[in-house]
Amino acid sequence: MRFSPSFLDDIRARLPLSSVIGPRVSWDRRKSQPAKGDYWACCPFHGEKSPSFHADDRKGRYHCFGCGVSGDHFTFLTEHEGLSFPEAVERLAADAGLALPARDERAEAQEKVRASLHEVMELACRFFEDGLQARDGANARGYLSGRDLGPDIQRRFRLGYARSSRNALKEHLAAKGVSHDDMVATGLLIAGDDIPVSFDRFRDRVMFPITDFRGRIVAFGGRALSPDAQAKYLNSPETVLFKKGDLLYNGFEARKAVQAAGTLVVVEGYVDVISMVVAGFGHTVAPLGTALTEHQLELLWRQTPEPILCFDGDKAGLRAAYRAVDLALPALKPGRSIRFALLPEGQDPDDLVRHSGRAAMADILASAKPLVEMIWTRETDQGGFETPERRAAFEAKLRDIARSVGDETVRRHYEQALSERARAFFGGDAREGNRRGGGPRQSSFRRGKGDGPADARYVPTFRMQAPPISAALQQIRSRPVAGLRETVLVMTMAHHPALIADHFDAFAHIELTNRDLDSLRSQILEIAAEDPHVGSGDLMQRLMGAGFGELVERLDRHLKLGGIWQAEAGAPEQDALDGWLQALTLHRKARTLHKELKDAEAALASEPSDANLAHLVDIQKQMANSEGTEALIEGFGATSGRRLGTV
Repeated sequence: MRFSPSFLDDIRARLPLSSVIGPRVSWDRRKSQPAKGDYWACCPFHGEKSPSFHADDRKGRYHCFGCGVSGDHFTFLTEHEGLSFPEAVERLAADAGLALPARDERAEAQEKVRASLHEVMELACRFFEDGLQARDGANARGYLSGRDLGPDIQRRFRLGYARSSRNALKEHLAAKGVSHDDMVATGLLIAGDDIPVSFDRFRDRVMFPITDFRGRIVAFGGRALSPDAQAKYLNSPETVLFKKGDLLYNGFEARKAVQAAGTLVVVEGYVDVISMVVAGFGHTVAPLGTALTEHQLELLWRQTPEPILCFDGDKAGLRAAYRAVDLALPALKPGRSIRFALLPEGQDPDDLVRHSGRAAMADILASAKPLVEMIWTRETDQGGFETPERRAAFEAKLRDIARSVGDETVRRHYEQALSERARAFFGGDAREGNRRGGGPRQSSFRRGKGDGPADARYVPTFRMQAPPISAALQQIRSRPVAGLRETVLVMTMAHHPALIADHFDAFAHIELTNRDLDSLRSQILEIAAEDPHVGSGDLMQRLMGAGFGELVERLDRHLKLGGIWQAEAGAPEQDALDGWLQALTLHRKARTLHKELKDAEAALASEPSDANLAHLVDIQKQMANSEGTEALIEGFGATSGRRLGTV
């Protein structure tokens, strides 16, 4: 029985590769990163002691760097268990909850038709490529050269030129034996009952071939050379080969670059993608003539947990970013979000790369804003917070936005994050606001441009004088709070190793600034990996035997001085876990705030604007507020009998 590619793709989409291979291997916990769909194990095809077998859920492929075997879901079962291909498909279809398709001669005939249509698209692509290099393609070559897309790039991306004739492609394909119906079915001709003679869809345009995720040409995008053309860009219509909302430009090639880059970058146009790829950002894709769709967002998330959306630096780009915010919110899940890289006003990725270089774009991508930051920017951008009623409406809007998040856990964190930002923005300092007539802290008010006196709109404007660093912020920067918290995170696991198994990945990926603690953490993980049931006493003996005895004693003294009893050896296990989880939350939040503070200080130094100063003040406020939680994990353990505030 022949299975259609779409049916096989459905199985792959429903079953992560790791779920197929996992029951037959033991994943290496130190090297594997489940959150990224990245798994390592000792190869099941040849004997080895160190893991060199790699499985990638995002690509649906495995490869052993020792013996060289590679494949997908189906080849694993055929090669590892000796199943025939139909048997492998049958087993995996059952696991995926899919019924095997009955043999459908009509469907098989349609597959043959699609295969022949792919051949037609390949013929058309070659015709356009030849047209670009012909005499008629001089203007097209000039246009591409003006965009720094020279001959090598033209060949690499198979760029072409559609002649201005109404029937040049039609006659060429007919001479190759392609039927008129196939030309229409691929969208290469415009035809209809009201059109006496069909004609070429693309005329006098630079041509960009569009491939599916298997690298086959399924459509074209054409950029008009004439300023009088009705449409600057024209895409193929939807056909049996092409559903524009289900594909991404450069999606086939970008998948190969995702693992090395760690993410995908989404830009708005074909030339933007090409410029980014040539500059070294091979993990760049673009929607196909539409705003980003839900299905395209799912395609991105299958390959990376946090794609970066890079929009043009104009009002249209900002509107596109805000549309993406609303698109993403209902589909968010733990570990799955989007970030936003906003370009300087008036520039697109192609402009920035050509005029400012790769480093400038790398900086933009590195400082991409999280989704919650884009929400905050959008909702505060219009101002209008001068009355209690408007501030209440603003807070109600934030609550509605948070409620639109589909996942309950993520929703709760958005409610908390937006609530904290609102409190910081309005200052929690009502006395200062009242002295000034109400409104956000450290702000005066000015009338919005174009507003009449009868309906004055006020927006907060922050004074441009850089504020002094608060005493709380000075303490955060100077005292070793992070050191104490990092001590809690490591020593809790040292004294309570039974917790490691359930929190192995979180413990392994904590960012530690202290090298001694990092070394100790690595040793604990190594021992726990070798002996998952190691007891506290045995673990301590092995740590001392490895030369960590003096460090452990010093860290225990640090815990006692700090009054952090939950991390000590005598604490009940549930109290230890509660304390460790709270410390982890505080640590992650502090790391994020410190990174945001550095970015905000750099942004203010390079561009001393109201917006940048407001952002810096907001982060300072959040850091100062976090002082209230720096009491860390002081005694809330019910099983110990301790109460809040007692040690």
